[in-house]
Amino acid sequence: MKFVSYAQNFEDVILWRALKNIENGFYIDVGAWSPDIESVTRAFYHRNWSGINIEPSPNWHAQLMQRRTRDVNLCLALSDVPGEVEMFVVGNSGRLSTASKEFASQHAKLGMATHQEVRQCRTLDQIWEEHATNKEVHFLKVDVEGFELKVLSGNDWKRHRPWVVVVEATVPNQPIEAHHEWEPILLAAKYRFAYADGLNRFYVAEEHLELMPAFSLPPNVFDNFIQADLVATQIALEEAKKLLEQERKESSEMKARLEKLEGKN
Repeated sequence: MKFVSYAQNFEDVILWRALKNIENGFYIDVGAWSPDIESVTRAFYHRNWSGINIEPSPNWHAQLMQRRTRDVNLCLALSDVPGEVEMFVVGNSGRLSTASKEFASQHAKLGMATHQEVRQCRTLDQIWEEHATNKEVHFLKVDVEGFELKVLSGNDWKRHRPWVVVVEATVPNQPIEAHHEWEPILLAAKYRFAYADGLNRFYVAEEHLELMPAFSLPPNVFDNFIQADLVATQIALEEAKKLLEQERKESSEMKARLEKLEGKN
């Protein structure tokens, strides 16, 4: 059976290549956004994994609560200290919403509607202590639109060590590398850079370097995967074929009845 990829840039394909032998694995998704659209974790959830989804948007959090009943779904933001943080909600979808005033200002200059909202804020260390005590976290994904330094600074990397860390590593909505500010945190915590896909950077904990070969190549034909939108198109096409066949059958039956009536006359 083909692996169905839901992620924006095939992040789930390469993570599955590295971690497919793990049964009932566990993830932490910081900036989870949608439970379905461009989700790095949906494919894993469908394979009996579970985890923690952190999403500050109430609308998207409500969808996570509905669609991810095995997961812990938290409507809050993460930073390096607990308290409150000012979120800049960008656009209707909230996809580019950020706690970075700098990037919010850039979006506003491009004509995107923005408004400010206050959100409760925790640290990654607190989340781990409260919801993942004694848990083996197989991957941590961070997509926080320019707030990566604050999020990564809020973890105790000596005690809380995901096997793989995936961090969005470009300026929001631009192909400009932006990892230089926060990458030293991971390197100092004994994580090895493993792979860059043009959007994200992947790191492997030094105690799990056996996973490194899985990141040597980009997703390819040997990963035996298919994109979710193609699956949806195929399903829609099959439904359309069934409907057309039913209409043809009904038309044929109607024609036969008309011919029968004409024969009687």
